[in-house]
Amino acid sequence: MHLQTVELDDLGALRVTGADAARFLQGQLSNDLGRVSAERSALAGLHNPRGRTVALLRIVHLAPNDFLALLPRELAAPVAARLTKYVLRAKVTVGESQSWRVTGLIACGLGAAGELRSAQTASSPLAAYPCAAGEQRRVGDDVVICVDERPARWLLIAPREVGRLPHGEPARREIWRQLDIISGLPQVYGATSEVFVAQMLNLDVVGAIAFDKGCYTGQEVIARAHYRGRVKRRLQRFRSRGPLDLKPGDSGELPDGHAFTVVEAVRLEDGRCEFLAVAPLPTSEQDLSATTQPDAMLERVSAPLAVRPSQAGAAALTRTNVGAPSTGAALHAAVPAELSTTGAVWAPFASSPAAPRRAGTPVLPPGRVEELPHDLERLELPYALPD
Repeated sequence: MHLQTVELDDLGALRVTGADAARFLQGQLSNDLGRVSAERSALAGLHNPRGRTVALLRIVHLAPNDFLALLPRELAAPVAARLTKYVLRAKVTVGESQSWRVTGLIACGLGAAGELRSAQTASSPLAAYPCAAGEQRRVGDDVVICVDERPARWLLIAPREVGRLPHGEPARREIWRQLDIISGLPQVYGATSEVFVAQMLNLDVVGAIAFDKGCYTGQEVIARAHYRGRVKRRLQRFRSRGPLDLKPGDSGELPDGHAFTVVEAVRLEDGRCEFLAVAPLPTSEQDLSATTQPDAMLERVSAPLAVRPSQAGAAALTRTNVGAPSTGAALHAAVPAELSTTGAVWAPFASSPAAPRRAGTPVLPPGRVEELPHDLERLELPYALPD
């Protein structure tokens, strides 16, 4: 095991304080603030009346009726202004805070909470850190939140005047972003604010929505989608087969003409792009194959449980073992030959949602087809979607 630190300077913070702070946030956010405490943080969505996600916030408990909300810095001021409109006579103050530094810490080599606990000896720098995703602890003046378990990752929230945290070797911001993508954790930026209904971002799956709480802005639409509807477009994970540069808000096109919209993206060292995008869920085996398009430039890494298994592989997949390495190996062995490639393609003008699209199937430059891998990578989102 070794530790890596990532400076998350692109994250901002809102401070929400006052005698009515908890009650105020309870009426604005999709998660239950009653679940947030000195030992527990939570993800929560801020939505408009149409159920579209304005921002995704990490709610941090500092003290009774004193909360910190982490979100992309570009959205901090607009979200603070939006929330302030709803304060009315409530005894609460909402404002952007510059007093905190947010750092990411990665424990490379620890793949599960059990391994982390065994590594937390009295002399370990991780001895006081929480083990399970969502848990929060105070370590001196800092707040430490576990955000993932595979690998173990933490957010270290420290007063800005405190010196640099002496943990691990520095790592690039893209490493943290790629781990978010692997974990299926969405983010909302200026380009994607108010674009997606909550379930399109899988907020119901990652624990950012409480369906048993009281009213909040956008609840009617979100609850209707949960209880009466079927969400046909969901967050899924993709990887390009060739060099590609995408960013949140960019659009692409699937072979059937349906579009996808990028939510989070990172460029890999070899120039390829790995990203989360909202796209229609595949409804048949044909949607997952590319027997008629061997030059596809995107592979659907997760859809969202990777390929639908054949009859031989169906027995290997259950609700309880999705995401387990042994399950992936069993499914990989059972993948039929006709599913050895996938059917997603990248629109040649994907850098702008409004840009024109080239007619017909994209044609790769000469010599490029032979270089492309044609096997399907068995990388899945680490959670199952509701039926």
